Amino acid sequence: MSAAQPTSAGEDLAPAPAALPTAAQEARRGLRASLPVLLGFIPFALVLGAQAVQKGLGIWEVPLMTGLNFAGGSEFTAVRLWTSPPHLLLIAAMSLLVNSRHLLMSAALAPYLRHVPRRRALAALFFMCDESWALALADAQRRGTGRVSLPYYLGASAGLYLTWVLFTGLGAALGPVIGDVEKFGFDMAFTAVFLVLLRGMWRGMRASRPWLVSLVVAALTYRLMPQGAWYVAAGAIAGLASAALTAPREPQR
Repeated sequence: MSAAQPTSAGEDLAPAPAALPTAAQEARRGLRASLPVLLGFIPFALVLGAQAVQKGLGIWEVPLMTGLNFAGGSEFTAVRLWTSPPHLLLIAAMSLLVNSRHLLMSAALAPYLRHVPRRRALAALFFMCDESWALALADAQRRGTGRVSLPYYLGASAGLYLTWVLFTGLGAALGPVIGDVEKFGFDMAFTAVFLVLLRGMWRGMRASRPWLVSLVVAALTYRLMPQGAWYVAAGAIAGLASAALTAPREPQR
């Protein structure tokens, strides 16, 4: 008997490697993961759309704004600052300030996207929001691969993006009919969504220390400087500084 042949049935037969999921399967997995957050988007988007038309924006201008910007915090800021005629420089400056957190979010995500060509990564980051960022980062850390599944991220982002644009447009159409939607408590959806995301990313009190520092500094800044969105930048800088100061140091050789 040849040494290369098995001595008995089934001997020396290694198990077949598990098939890797396809891009479509990963995209569907991302879409399914985003469903709880997606449902939380709906009342939040309706509030924004209704407020926008009450400030004078047209029904078609609202989904155009949310589709091109796709950042709820800065869009709410722009609507609250909207006047006739609008102070465009002030709105642009405040939007930039509110969206400045995306710089830190992108920097945190960058090490997990090194396997993706830069052109594709930059295009994908257009659809990044707080929720898609948190879902993608938590999934990469949970799987322990050190990389974000781009189809998973795009699947989650697609559902969130389309829901946001569609329901801000619907809110704009229904705004004159339903009046002040905040009286129904819809504005609490934003807080509820973030509580769900924080619960999924919880890694203990020590890991959450930068978040708590950011929260305290942002709250104090909001109380002391209620005009504008300075609390966003203050909270982001404080959280970054806390993370840098409390990060574990490598032992010197």
